[in-house]
Amino acid sequence: MRIAIYGRDFNDSVLPYVQEVFDHLKNHGIQPVLHHKFKNSLHGKIKIPAHTIIFHNHEELKQTADVLLSLGGDGTLLDTLSLIRNSGIPVIGINFGRLGFLASINKGEIESALKALIHGDYTLDERSLLRLESDNNLFGEENFALNDITIHRRDNSAMMIIHASMNGEFINSYWADGLIIATPTGSTAYSLSCGGPIIYPDSQSFVITPIAPHNLNVRPVIIPDDNILSFEVEARESKFLVSCDSRTVTVERSVKISIKKADFCVNLIRLNNETYLNTLRNKLLWGIDTRNY
Repeated sequence: MRIAIYGRDFNDSVLPYVQEVFDHLKNHGIQPVLHHKFKNSLHGKIKIPAHTIIFHNHEELKQTADVLLSLGGDGTLLDTLSLIRNSGIPVIGINFGRLGFLASINKGEIESALKALIHGDYTLDERSLLRLESDNNLFGEENFALNDITIHRRDNSAMMIIHASMNGEFINSYWADGLIIATPTGSTAYSLSCGGPIIYPDSQSFVITPIAPHNLNVRPVIIPDDNILSFEVEARESKFLVSCDSRTVTVERSVKISIKKADFCVNLIRLNNETYLNTLRNKLLWGIDTRNY
């Protein structure tokens, strides 16, 4: 097995855990495959095995790795999508961040998690993605999102009006700061913080969640994921923002956008001692009376 490793630049407090990952892989005879930017950020800070393979892009990852290990928070794991794309390479995350819905392995579980990974003691959790299409080819070949696609006003602009349709039929004109179109995976991210529902991963649906809507009777809407959504923006400002997960571009007001389910999925690795409900309980403190803390 070849395990690829991706991460961002860390502060010194995290480095011992990064070293622990490399040490355990070495002890199990696993040849690591390391992203070139991550290797540069670790230079002189930890001991990297001499036989480590370096990869630079999506094509090299497909040729050299069986699994991708993300070191960081959920944002870091989302970054790996541009490397994985439609290759089917499964990904698992060790959480060096805060909440960690996607990167679910805690720092204290590194040894047991890697042992389970190496021995194949896991299942693959297929997660659907969104694909964005536009007349000016926004985001190029990376026009997909695991969590959400967001239409948002710029920081210095007024509220916007977003005209939304489904399969050509008008849904609503949203007077709001923006609009979130989230997958079930993304239902526990930005959408949740804006009042959206939690959607079970295999529900085959998306949710449209307004951001600070002007009309208080406007609520999130869950739709089947085989529909095509289209959007036109009306605003005082000539430009607005569109995000695919953590990637954001500035868009001219005249640009029309459509969103549909992507034609491929991402394989998240779920260790056999984990369940989705267990993750929800742990991350959202369900079943715990926080008044006692």
